[in-house]
Amino acid sequence: MCGITGWVSFDRDLRASAETLNAMTQTMECRGPDDRGTWIEGPAALGHRRLAIIDLPGGRQPMTVETPDGNVTMVYSGETYNYTELRAELTALGHEFRTDSDTEVVLHGYLEWGEQLPERLNGMYAFAIWDGRTDKLVMIRDRMGIKPFYFYETPDGVLFGSEPKAILANPLAARRVTLDGLRELFTFVKTPGHAVWDGMNEVVPGTVVTVDREGLRQRAYWTLETKPHTDDQETTIAKVRELLDDIVRRQLVSDVPRCTLLSGGLDSSAMTAIAAQQLAGQETVRSFAVDFLGQAENFVADELRGTPDTPFVHDVAQASGTDHEDIVLDSNALADPEVRARVIRARDIPAGLGDMDASLYLLFKAIREHSTVALSGESADEVFGGYLQFFDEEARNAEAFPWLVSMGKHIGDDSDVIRPELTKRLDLEGYTADSYAEAVRDIERLEGESDFEFRMRRICFLHLTRFVRVLLDRKDRASMAVGLEVRVPFCDHRLVEYVYNTPWALKSFDGREKSLLREATADVLPTSVYDRVKSPYPSTQDPKYALALQEHAKDLLAKPSHRVFEIVDRDRLSVAAHRETPQITQASRRGLERTLDLALWLDMYDPELVLD
Repeated sequence: MCGITGWVSFDRDLRASAETLNAMTQTMECRGPDDRGTWIEGPAALGHRRLAIIDLPGGRQPMTVETPDGNVTMVYSGETYNYTELRAELTALGHEFRTDSDTEVVLHGYLEWGEQLPERLNGMYAFAIWDGRTDKLVMIRDRMGIKPFYFYETPDGVLFGSEPKAILANPLAARRVTLDGLRELFTFVKTPGHAVWDGMNEVVPGTVVTVDREGLRQRAYWTLETKPHTDDQETTIAKVRELLDDIVRRQLVSDVPRCTLLSGGLDSSAMTAIAAQQLAGQETVRSFAVDFLGQAENFVADELRGTPDTPFVHDVAQASGTDHEDIVLDSNALADPEVRARVIRARDIPAGLGDMDASLYLLFKAIREHSTVALSGESADEVFGGYLQFFDEEARNAEAFPWLVSMGKHIGDDSDVIRPELTKRLDLEGYTADSYAEAVRDIERLEGESDFEFRMRRICFLHLTRFVRVLLDRKDRASMAVGLEVRVPFCDHRLVEYVYNTPWALKSFDGREKSLLREATADVLPTSVYDRVKSPYPSTQDPKYALALQEHAKDLLAKPSHRVFEIVDRDRLSVAAHRETPQITQASRRGLERTLDLALWLDMYDPELVLD
């Protein structure tokens, strides 16, 4: 895992711009604390920060292959899990390798297959190749969008980076956010390609972006396609287990200490148990869980979370024989403005997820003291159908993103902190409706597919192409901010494709969420976890956390000239900041978190806000 950045300028020789390239590369230090490298040749400049995972001495970058027609140089972030098979295939075709790294395999794969390379890759990756034979830049991102990748067009080329901060370190990139950027921040719809920063774009997952003297072109090499599913229930369950066994085996490969993230839910428990089974007799799996001070003793069930995680976590750790540790956090740490600032710096935007972002960052920071690679159960809910909205008739039938319907019912809306006149200009309702219409426009329907099955296909499609990307980005940024590589087995595209095309009647054959995953892993799960109802990522219930938010909001209110009040309604913030603790609703708390995030972001990035 690494951080990449670069600059292509066809009208200049970038050897005179080494200082700017160094500044862009330095912003990626957290993603790659082990090594750095830069490369400049004429109009192309590439930078790399390395987190060494495989072939520690041999995987240095940028990596170049010299050819008779020019150099081909690559900066690469991520992991290719089928690199050993590709290496054997390329060796048979006459390629010679100097290292044991997957990076070199990917580079030689490009020499052999060109822009058709990504169709052959299994993994999580974002990489850029400068092809000196034809003077073109090729940028490629993995199918599910696990690894982040951004670009910014300039008059004579392009800037790119793993994160916006790398691009923003170049004077050519404007730190500007328009109404459209704010709409994206406040709606939770994750428009493909949208980067919040004006002029900046994400490389859309499953896409190849090519830049040469004729301009920029994009080609989708993978999309989520509708295909008939012919396997019966027993065969489908067996196929899911077969895929999971292969995926976990591949993703356990590492030359550095590894562990699993264990929440006590079905997803992480199944993944941890399979890993422990595969490593039995060779290595004891390390597992980590997040918990909050006093949470188990003072837990109060609500409509989202019926049970605390810790008892289930310990059941799995005992059953699978893991070396387990609970990372226990207190409210002071979760509300610490310094922690909030680090999260915002990691994400480059004020995402507004509050204590859930802070706890994830602190969890990863603690894990990094022991491990460099962690396997996560992220994305199983999107793949197998685990969220409440999959079973809520209102969310199912709404012509809207189903998670927004569910969030509105169970959490509330934090956008009411916005100034009323700005709310009118933003028209978040219209933006969301347009985004939904675009998202469902090209979903293919099987011949003979019932209205209900097609409705559920649409819901699954939306979660796999919109919602999951929010969570993948969150996990990548929080983990790489501390130099931890998090792998997501449930995002393997083979599993995603197979389960996506499984009818909903099979996905929920016993009337419960994630029926296929539960049955496919029943043999390795404790009974308590097998029977447990889905519980989302934990959030602290400690009232001290809300009190701390209110105190920080009062400090902000004492600065009436702060730029945050260009966005946030000061009177509404004052009401929330002085409300009695028992009256602080989830929506109020989220509004406070959102406001504090916005304030810190404005202080740290000083963006130009274009609000008309």
